[in-house]
Amino acid sequence: MCRLNSWKFIKLLGLVSGVVLLNIIILSPGLLGVEIGGESVLETASGVTLLCMSLLVLLYGSYGLLLKPPVVTLVKDIKTHEDYMAALQHYRNVKAFKKDISLALDQLGRIVKKKDTLLEVLSQRFDQTELSYKKFTSVIYEVEKLLYLNIRGILNKLSVFDASEFSMFASQQRSTQFSNKLVQEKTDLYKEYLDYLTGYIGANEEILLKLDKLLLEISLLGSTNYRDVEEMPCMKEIDALIKQTKFYKQ
Repeated sequence: MCRLNSWKFIKLLGLVSGVVLLNIIILSPGLLGVEIGGESVLETASGVTLLCMSLLVLLYGSYGLLLKPPVVTLVKDIKTHEDYMAALQHYRNVKAFKKDISLALDQLGRIVKKKDTLLEVLSQRFDQTELSYKKFTSVIYEVEKLLYLNIRGILNKLSVFDASEFSMFASQQRSTQFSNKLVQEKTDLYKEYLDYLTGYIGANEEILLKLDKLLLEISLLGSTNYRDVEEMPCMKEIDALIKQTKFYKQ
């Protein structure tokens, strides 16, 4: 049984309220003069038409909110932070990946907070025209891109894996209709998908950790004229991480 998300419930409630209010205004005696069963055939016809149209609007609206499958954005068309959040939300209730998706969504929220914090700290310690400021911000944005790249990898894997098919297969594993070899191959395939997901999520946790380390190192700088930003330990680690990006397979 489908559970209503809060926003869907609000939309449905708004739709019903709007239709009811419209009917009350139009059909109430003394307001607009439309009356069903009155002396005027035209008024009766108008009133009946209004009720029929209201019913159709409620049925179509309810279908769109409750039963119509949501439109899934193609991975290649995902551009913004909100796009990534919405794409992951589509898989949030898939039992096999529920914990992984929840963590990936949490990572998307944390990267925004950490980036904003870092930029705020940098703006307090450096002038935006300084080379040090530009070096730091450049690295931060590159690391953010890498995290989104990993999220894109997750979405690519999820888009081609049929979780419902595997769940059905798993429930029939004990049946004698499948050979041990087939069961093992199916299980190995499922594990491979899980390994990809946990790999991307683990990589993102590493990114978030390095940003925390970078924030600490920046806060410990004794002056704004640090001799060489690239020589900071965490900056070296992050730079090495970014250079590995070309080896990622999405």
